[in-house]
Amino acid sequence: MEKRRKRIAVFGCSLTSRYRKYLCRAMNIAAEELDVDLVIFNNYGRIEIKNRQSVDYESELLEYIDLEQFDGIIFDGEGYAVDGVSDKVERKLHGAKCPVVSISSHVDGFYNIEFDDAGGLRAMVEHFINVHHFTRIGFMSGYLTHADAQVRLAEFRAVMKEHGMPQDGVGMFEGDFWYNKGGEAANFFLSLSEWPEAIVCANDYMAISLINALRKRGVRVPEDIAVSGYDGTIEGREFLPHMTSVTRERIDIAKKALKLLVNLAETGEADLNDLKVYPKPIYAQSCGCEPLDYHHVLETVARVHEEKRVMSTALFEAEVAMLKLDKVNSVRAMETVFMENAVNFGEYSSFFLMVHTDAKGVPAYESSFTSPSGNFVPVIWVDKNKEYEKSTHRFSSTSLIPESSSDRCHVYYVMCAQCADKVYGYSVVEMTGKDIFDEFHNVWLHNLSMTLNTLYKNDHINKLIGKLENLSVKDELTGLLNRRGFDDRSRNTIAELNEPMTVCTIVIDMDGLKRINDEIGHHEGDRAIKALADAIKRSCEYGEIAGRAGGDEFYIFAPDHSENRLKRFVERMKACIAEYNSSNRRGYQLDFSYGAYITETDSCGRIEDFLKISDSRMYEQKMTKPGRRR
Repeated sequence: MEKRRKRIAVFGCSLTSRYRKYLCRAMNIAAEELDVDLVIFNNYGRIEIKNRQSVDYESELLEYIDLEQFDGIIFDGEGYAVDGVSDKVERKLHGAKCPVVSISSHVDGFYNIEFDDAGGLRAMVEHFINVHHFTRIGFMSGYLTHADAQVRLAEFRAVMKEHGMPQDGVGMFEGDFWYNKGGEAANFFLSLSEWPEAIVCANDYMAISLINALRKRGVRVPEDIAVSGYDGTIEGREFLPHMTSVTRERIDIAKKALKLLVNLAETGEADLNDLKVYPKPIYAQSCGCEPLDYHHVLETVARVHEEKRVMSTALFEAEVAMLKLDKVNSVRAMETVFMENAVNFGEYSSFFLMVHTDAKGVPAYESSFTSPSGNFVPVIWVDKNKEYEKSTHRFSSTSLIPESSSDRCHVYYVMCAQCADKVYGYSVVEMTGKDIFDEFHNVWLHNLSMTLNTLYKNDHINKLIGKLENLSVKDELTGLLNRRGFDDRSRNTIAELNEPMTVCTIVIDMDGLKRINDEIGHHEGDRAIKALADAIKRSCEYGEIAGRAGGDEFYIFAPDHSENRLKRFVERMKACIAEYNSSNRRGYQLDFSYGAYITETDSCGRIEDFLKISDSRMYEQKMTKPGRRR
């Protein structure tokens, strides 16, 4: 029996950020080495730093993920910045039957990869003390409610105390783990009676912001003040001066997590003593340990310029795609636009966009959609390598990913497709290399979701217009055409005649409506009118156009008619009326008078002239009836 490849799920957020995308690369490398499939569920999280916009409804996709399809799960809880979302994901994962390992924060009930955060901070502080012999050291913390900030500050204080220095050094400034507090931090440290010789920052982003602020104030780094960061980000490595920092060794984290889950899935056992990841210090230019390498600087500048050029091109492509999507009027057209223009978020081999269906199979982009059933249908299917058998069947929570015919391992990224307050479904993308897509993928997904939303709204508007148009030409009481609808339909039919044709017009008038209204009531009169209209509908067999002219009078226009068809129509009318009267116990008998006119006409014929003759003949018939009463 062929051994089934293990499938591991990864739950994370903001994975396209420069800090987190290298974790995805590490996961890709480790998955290939261990020959496992990865399904990475990525949340948008926060969008735009200044206004802190969040995608509020994307976590709803959690409800439709069946965890039983996975042999193990990795939880990266550090990136969830929207309140409550991380807790919601944790609750979901606590219900998994397979093992779950947390790689960035300790979660009770999960296996936990422990990162020696304190050890990395200790190594950095002791480097300044033992190698550079600094005694005046400051500390820039992250916001103090964050667990990482608390660990790093506590270790800074412990090391300083062990070396007989004030535990806060020359001073501690609370930052934000981002770029916004560099100016305030510079003012704080430069306002001290003695400047610090070194400042230890709790991450690279704050260190970069601080160095830029010091430079604006005429302070040189490292000549006047040495600065270190933490986390070993690509920004820190590219920044000038190159950042002295501590790496998180993401490849170690990825390998340990995946190896643990594979061993547990295969044997039920794992070495729980091998879950510690140790940091690696990087001693570079910002502390004075590494001279400026001009060749490396030139390479960095060239790479940054190339990235800028690619970014500009990608922006243009995004603008073009948005304009094209604005013209889309169907999901088929949306797929075409995507296939022709999705060239700006990285090389990918497959992309699938799945949308919710309701219990009746109606997709979420149609206005008749009611509520999600847990099933999905594909609306975009891009399979560049022809590895997937395209299926029109519904996907469900147990089969979110299409089945591949290739025998290689796969890494899929799954994201929620939603717009404003409506979740349409999810996307699946498989990249050709080890790296995750860039932010333009998220731009595409937003625009595709908004296009679905536009299709939904347009469908609703078109159906509403159809209803309004229907009301404008339909008689509300009987459901037949009203006078306007009858005239328009009849005139259009005559105008479209390519050659002379025999046509017939019939005018029908109810007998005795006034007596019914006076003696029984107008409600019964309306019932009688509806009964006569129903008899007319049932008698139309040959494409006749029937309408209520008003009150108790009805018009019928029959193209391509004959005496035999007219006779058949009248016979059916009388049979329907007799059937109604046989069961009517309301004190009256339904009856009608009619007048018909058969003639040959071409496209110049006038329906008004034909009806005038039919009306005259109807009146003549009515006048001949004994005991005539309107």
